[in-house]
Amino acid sequence: MSVECKDHVCSITKEQEASPTVASKYTCPMHPEIIREEPGNCPKCGMALEAMDATVDEENEELLYMSRRFWVSVVLSLPVFVIAMISDLAPGYLPEAISMLSVQWFEFILATPVVIWAGWPFFVRGYQSVITWNLNMFTLIAIGVGTAYIYSFVALFMPELFPPLMQTSEGLVHVYFEAAAVITTLVLLGQVLELNARSKTNSAIKTLLNLAPKQAHRIDSAGNEESVNLEDVQVGDSLRVKPGEKIPVDGVVIEGQSNVDESMITGEPILIVKSQGESLIGATLNTNGTLLMSAQKVGNDTMLAQIVTMVSQAQRSRAPIQKLADTVSSYFVPAVVISAVLAFIGWWMFGPEPRLAYAIVAAVAVLIIACPCALGLATPISIMVGTGRAALMGILIKDAQTLETMEKVTTLVVDKTGTLTEGKPRVTSLRLVDGFNQKEIVRYASSLESVSEHPLAEALVEYAKMNEVNLSKVEDFESVTGKGVLGHIDGKRVVLGSERFLNELAIDTGITTEKSGIFMAVEFNYCAQFIIEDPIKDTSIEALKALKNENIHVVMLSGDSEVTAKKVATKLGIDEVYADVLPSGKIEVIKKLQESGAIVAMAGDGINDAPALAQADVGIAMGTGTDVAIESAGVTLIKGDLRGIVKVLKLSRATMKNIRQNLFFAFIYNSAGVPVAAGVLYPLFGLLLSPVIAAAAMSFSSVSVIVNALRLKNTKI
Repeated sequence: MSVECKDHVCSITKEQEASPTVASKYTCPMHPEIIREEPGNCPKCGMALEAMDATVDEENEELLYMSRRFWVSVVLSLPVFVIAMISDLAPGYLPEAISMLSVQWFEFILATPVVIWAGWPFFVRGYQSVITWNLNMFTLIAIGVGTAYIYSFVALFMPELFPPLMQTSEGLVHVYFEAAAVITTLVLLGQVLELNARSKTNSAIKTLLNLAPKQAHRIDSAGNEESVNLEDVQVGDSLRVKPGEKIPVDGVVIEGQSNVDESMITGEPILIVKSQGESLIGATLNTNGTLLMSAQKVGNDTMLAQIVTMVSQAQRSRAPIQKLADTVSSYFVPAVVISAVLAFIGWWMFGPEPRLAYAIVAAVAVLIIACPCALGLATPISIMVGTGRAALMGILIKDAQTLETMEKVTTLVVDKTGTLTEGKPRVTSLRLVDGFNQKEIVRYASSLESVSEHPLAEALVEYAKMNEVNLSKVEDFESVTGKGVLGHIDGKRVVLGSERFLNELAIDTGITTEKSGIFMAVEFNYCAQFIIEDPIKDTSIEALKALKNENIHVVMLSGDSEVTAKKVATKLGIDEVYADVLPSGKIEVIKKLQESGAIVAMAGDGINDAPALAQADVGIAMGTGTDVAIESAGVTLIKGDLRGIVKVLKLSRATMKNIRQNLFFAFIYNSAGVPVAAGVLYPLFGLLLSPVIAAAAMSFSSVSVIVNALRLKNTKI
């Protein structure tokens, strides 16, 4: 069966036809720009297309397909190889009743199903590569194996066509059925090993998919509980999460309190207390309490689903360095075919007798050993492993270009609020005037601010909760924009606001050492000053120290006043600070740094950071920030922890180093392999590379590239 695919014919195996569709679209791991609606083969490299949307129980049909053909080939090729070696190297060990003609027929009978049936996919893909002029590894395999088999077939059935010098005393011509069969088997082995290793590069996706629970406990309007499949959960459903269970979808706590382990999403092994009103992330673990939650995001809208989608897209994206491999590959296959033709002509014209036999052996060896599969796999395999590992650490990398660019970053620009700081102002101290009761002052202040919409009002309300202070009724509430609030509590007039506001009301605040914060008066008597600050994240100092150790210059941007910005910068050891910066100003700062030759990464979390994140060479968004910022960034730190930037930097360097190792190995292998296969060592050492050895070396090169890429899983980050 086959289906038309725009510019080529995608062949579909019976096994693939019978299997259920697990994804809406399919793509090639080496050429992600190739996207098809049906499974088939890549028109450029001939490899089987893979499902774009992974599933937990997805089977690799191509692996099963190739494995069956491989094991049949092993059973048939092994006796062919053994008897061929005995007849060539020790013919005396053969029984006298067995003639060489019988040996050739035995090899023909066993080798034919190996080449024709087991190797059929290679011939189909080789043919497709020629008619679409997308020459690839299967072009070389099909020509090489086909040449060896056809030559042997003609030699067996029509030996009289060959010169007398090529014939034995029995009138026979030497055949290479064992070479055709063993090469096919070894190429199949390489395909099986490669497909198996490639499936391991998707382990990060499958690990993420396995995090989600299969069912949820839904509570109906009557309070009854029923178990439903995860896909049946709807937005607004009330769900019960019991101790030890995974939270089914994203939502918010309605009732209960528990410690939740979010390490599978954020990479941070710290239990987080969740109570009423707190948000919950699907697939995280509820450890000890029972929670009643309301589902807010289900299906593809959950954070886990979005993470899986982003990782999958990143793994299929192309790094700029891949262009080098693509350019070389586009010229490589035609060059190999020409090299094989020249090797054939050279041996036929100048080689020892039997010249034709030597010419065919050399040409087939060149075609087989030079398959460019390792070259094509060098970059995408490393990208898949690198982005997958980042996801398991709570870091989402949008595409391969971001991963490559991150290695070159020299300057990191960080937004202050929400990036270096928590972004949630809180009361850090209370300066109380003698003669006033602290609990009463806190009650008055928090009660008044509870009806205010000022950004700092929440900090005072939270401060009251921490001190277990209950709120009181507020009367005659009044808000003065940009200055403060006032009202009556317990019949007393309470004023909260800036020092200037209190002074305008003829309230003397005396001499204060701290001009920031909120000043308070009761009955026109100054009584307290609440110092409110946006705390620096505990991890920021550690992260900035690590970045400096990596020779990254750090610049801080802030829309706050210069006094506030420099205060934070001093605590963090940041020398270059830009304060009172508007969103457009942030872009100008980044452009200025880029014009000076710096490769700039920008870390931010707010809507106002989105333009700057887009302008930077690499945008880094805090996962705790806005959707706009995350969409504008190339990297998302799910936990909002700046230490993730250090991890991304190290992972980028390790991945690019791995890619360069793979490309170097592939280039060197092919550069050295072709001349050796062509016979350059024969005049000096009498060595001519067997096509069987060439096939083994070709398979080994592809597997070596994949194994090297898999080392990234264990690289210390």
